[in-house]
Amino acid sequence: MTTWTRRSFAALAAAPLLAQRSTDRRTAPGPIKITDLRCAIIGRNPVVRIVTDQGISGYGQAESTKAYLKPMVLFYKNYIMGDDPTDVQRVMLKIRRLGASKPWGAAVSAIEIALWDIAGQVAGVPVYKLLGGKMRDRVRVYNGGFRPPLRGQTPKDYADNVAQMKAAKEGFTLIKMAVGFHNGAMMRAIPNAWYDDARRGAPHPDRGLMTERGLKHVIACVEAMKNVLGDGIGLALDCGPGFTLKDAITFCRAMEPLHLTWLEDLLTGDYSPHPNAELYRELTRSTSAHIHTGEQIYLRENFKDLIEKDAVDVIGPDPEDIGGIAEFKWVADYADLHNIMVAPHGIFDGLIGLAAHVHLAASIGQNYIAFEYPFGQPDWWYEIVEGLPNPIVKNGFIDVWNKPGLGVTFNVPAAKARLSPEDRAFFD
Repeated sequence: MTTWTRRSFAALAAAPLLAQRSTDRRTAPGPIKITDLRCAIIGRNPVVRIVTDQGISGYGQAESTKAYLKPMVLFYKNYIMGDDPTDVQRVMLKIRRLGASKPWGAAVSAIEIALWDIAGQVAGVPVYKLLGGKMRDRVRVYNGGFRPPLRGQTPKDYADNVAQMKAAKEGFTLIKMAVGFHNGAMMRAIPNAWYDDARRGAPHPDRGLMTERGLKHVIACVEAMKNVLGDGIGLALDCGPGFTLKDAITFCRAMEPLHLTWLEDLLTGDYSPHPNAELYRELTRSTSAHIHTGEQIYLRENFKDLIEKDAVDVIGPDPEDIGGIAEFKWVADYADLHNIMVAPHGIFDGLIGLAAHVHLAASIGQNYIAFEYPFGQPDWWYEIVEGLPNPIVKNGFIDVWNKPGLGVTFNVPAAKARLSPEDRAFFD
């Protein structure tokens, strides 16, 4: 008579699983390899394509303001050829050290997103599953690129402008407006708004000590917008950089009764190469208004001071600049440990970028607020990309889809027709 032991029962229970694993090894295809890295300018956006030996391609996209990015993307080609694209971290270790703060990290970020697109397709799951799974079934967005032109720079002009956005079919629950030094037209429209002259020529960030007249005008415009939106729609402000610390404190304290969602980039930001955590910490501790920055920062290491010093209340990295969506996810999780909220930047990230934002936002923890809604430029982008919801935004949210990878694909014949002669081989 056979004597059954605990080990015997364990072996019996494991037998079907071991048999299945053996079968999987025999039938699974060989390792997938990268055979090409390509970049094309489609419309205004640089688009990255990673090609593999198994007929699977992954796509990433950079902001439309970075049409010069193509040679920067192709610089990394020899670093990743022959690698398994599903080993995302291993591939990224080769190239992440070769990027830099905005705009130079965009090439690395677009490549990273294309790698995740491939990894999801190979695994047969949406990218958010690979980032830890879905925290929410729909993701909140704010207006981003949807911003009708201002007729002028008076408080009434700003009130009329947000009234149009309030009535938009997207049903935004959060609207962000540019004020102060972030809106050069606003500052130039006010005689003697600050103690210096506006910069001329190529875009320059103006900065300086504001006059009483300038500060009062900015406050009046914000109050006019808030009167239109009430307490049903949030209002965030993109403010600078350019304020002095003391002006920023004065402005933020004037904003406290309005309960704004955040005040962004008052001191540094956009293309500033440094976040200046000490200055931001002093500002944040001087007001109950929510202070925000971070869209220009590349890699987790460069968020360390902002987060560990509790220098801001909200960070807004761009997944197309920080080093990709996994890099963003790491920073978001670390920020959550410090009670810092997250509102991803992404106004010009395009429709492939939009898909990356959706997967990322679905996976971020409870410190997520909303991401800046990217849009297609020109409008024919909506004819060459398939897989997005229709309509994309409903009541201020985007429903998270479940298709493998990023879940969006190109209508190749339609997209080919939009390529320049030098990029005709991009889809071949």
